[in-house]
Amino acid sequence: MAGHGADEHPHGADRLCETGDRVYSRAVRRGRVPRRDAEPVPCLLDLALLHPDPDDMDWLVPTSPQEVMTRLLRGMHDEVSASQRRVGSAVAAVEWYAGLGRQVRPAASGAEGPAIRVLDGLARIQAAMDEATQACTTEVLTVQPGGIRREEELSEGLHRALALRGRGVRMRDLYTHVARHGQGLLTYLELMGDAVEARTLDEVIDRLILFDRTVAFIPANSDRTMALELRHPALVAYLVTIFDRLWRLAIPLTAPLPDTGIEGISHREQSIAALLAEGHQDAVIAERLGISVRTCRAHIARLSETLGAASRTQLGVRIAQAGLDGPHQATPPLTVPGRESRTAR
Repeated sequence: MAGHGADEHPHGADRLCETGDRVYSRAVRRGRVPRRDAEPVPCLLDLALLHPDPDDMDWLVPTSPQEVMTRLLRGMHDEVSASQRRVGSAVAAVEWYAGLGRQVRPAASGAEGPAIRVLDGLARIQAAMDEATQACTTEVLTVQPGGIRREEELSEGLHRALALRGRGVRMRDLYTHVARHGQGLLTYLELMGDAVEARTLDEVIDRLILFDRTVAFIPANSDRTMALELRHPALVAYLVTIFDRLWRLAIPLTAPLPDTGIEGISHREQSIAALLAEGHQDAVIAERLGISVRTCRAHIARLSETLGAASRTQLGVRIAQAGLDGPHQATPPLTVPGRESRTAR
């Protein structure tokens, strides 16, 4: 809302402005408030006292007073001398808000509490990831979709990975086969040493990061400017099961991709052929395999040439005849018009 910028709210969670105090108090009492009620007080979102309701983005739910106190005290520990004067007011504010929450039964939409939390904005996502990294003691599991990892993507998470390696945390990463061709990833894995084990698949699920099998982060929108922080045991266990099953199907990064058994057809072209047989468009195939549409079409052209197909319809027939329309497996002898018979190896 115009006229209510962040500069008008230069305070912390322990010294809310009058309007912020009123809106947060109402949120604690009722379990949530409409997003429009918080427009005059952006400080509540900036301070993470309110965050989007995962069931309805038009509503905001309050961070529990106890969690607010935990955050405040953690910051005060880093600046003890400058923050001692704030401890008393912070504790008093938390006790006051906690008392309000006990007066009224929480709304149904907030019954899960912090088990599902919406992180709105890259800064909020990074802060939550840093917090989870600091608390992690055993294992990190990640799924990284897309193709070749950009240098900035790898650099952004490097400080967290190095901190985990320093504490002896083991990491397992899943990528698409295309990621094998990125020098940045190879450099990153060399730097991390035996702390990280990487495997690849033709295609993987959307981005997933799991810490100690207790907290997971997944995207909440297509451009990944929002994320869900999941701490519900059933949800996290389900995601761990998915990861473990993909991991068993994946190929270690140190091992070569299997031969297709057909001369002139690469492993990637075999994957493209299977997706074409399922009826997918070029753009969908490219996205799932982590390559550009242009690269995808170049592979399709080579497939057509290798299989002797003059049209997309004929290419579909040739793919079926060659046994490329299903899961990767040994293929039967292939005869292409104008070419010698080839036997699968």
